[in-house]
Amino acid sequence: MPKPADMTTPPRYALQATAVCLGFLLALPLIASTAATAGNLRDKIMERRQERKEQRAEQAAEKNEMTEAETTDLAPQGLPAGTKVLRDIAYGSDKRQTMDVYLPANAASQKSMPVIFMVHGGAWKIGSKTARGVVENKAAHWLPQGYIFVSINYRMLPDIKPLEQADDVAKALATAQSKAAEWGGSGKRFIIMGHSAGAHLVALLASNPSIAARAGASAWLATIALDSAAYDIDKIMGQKHYRFYDEAFGSDPAYWQASSPTLQLKHAAAPFVAVCSSIRPDKPCVQAGVFIDKARSLGMQAMLLPQSLSHADINKNLGLDSAYTTALDNFIKPLVAAQTSP
Repeated sequence: MPKPADMTTPPRYALQATAVCLGFLLALPLIASTAATAGNLRDKIMERRQERKEQRAEQAAEKNEMTEAETTDLAPQGLPAGTKVLRDIAYGSDKRQTMDVYLPANAASQKSMPVIFMVHGGAWKIGSKTARGVVENKAAHWLPQGYIFVSINYRMLPDIKPLEQADDVAKALATAQSKAAEWGGSGKRFIIMGHSAGAHLVALLASNPSIAARAGASAWLATIALDSAAYDIDKIMGQKHYRFYDEAFGSDPAYWQASSPTLQLKHAAAPFVAVCSSIRPDKPCVQAGVFIDKARSLGMQAMLLPQSLSHADINKNLGLDSAYTTALDNFIKPLVAAQTSP
């Protein structure tokens, strides 16, 4: 007869299951620790990838700020037929304090022509008045309409910082206004325009007219800023920013404030257009929008014109047959028409 089972002794399968459960419970902290370590490692990998992505974006932005379009000289065939060019007219003693003047084919028979006065970009340290992206399409568009086109050079970093560069722009403007009648133009019918760093400089003149007045410049009809992200230097320097801002504006908060068009704008000035790239990673339309809102609050005629174009294309595409060019024409033409005196 079989011996009855001892009910106080657990069956073997129960012992095995208990051992498995105890092993699992003992392993839980290790599993949790391993999972946490893996999660931390994954987070670090993702952070590093994001850092590399931001670094690549920064490098691309810096390259765009100092784009090849700013340093590729205009070929003669890029100008409208019959264009007359007056090269290297001096407005100061330094070799960079010069301007080129592009006159339409019929300039000799004209009087009181309006003038587009252009300031090139290049992160305040490179660039040229003869750059193809600065001149070609703008001259091709406005010269046949009876405009004079002026393109200036100015002294650069590291020798001269932005506030002194603004003084150069003001001196060039005063000289061009004084000579405009000799070219068949009008000193009172100027549109001042700049791209990138040049856009910052013309915005600074617009927001702080005393800079222009000290140089002897008189009032102008409008300011066109082509894709500046530098309306509030003080804000830029207080957050993560591109390295070229340090080189340009240094470490003095007082200098940042004096260099900030938004902070310097305290009274209504000439009509203003802020063109901005809606696809740049540093979002220039944000600062441009703040400036335009402040300008409007002071009673200025001001327009924000976002464009789905790169930093370089905002400059070199202006003048092509497009809604972008038309929008600026529609802004400028009534102002030019209203100013009929020489």
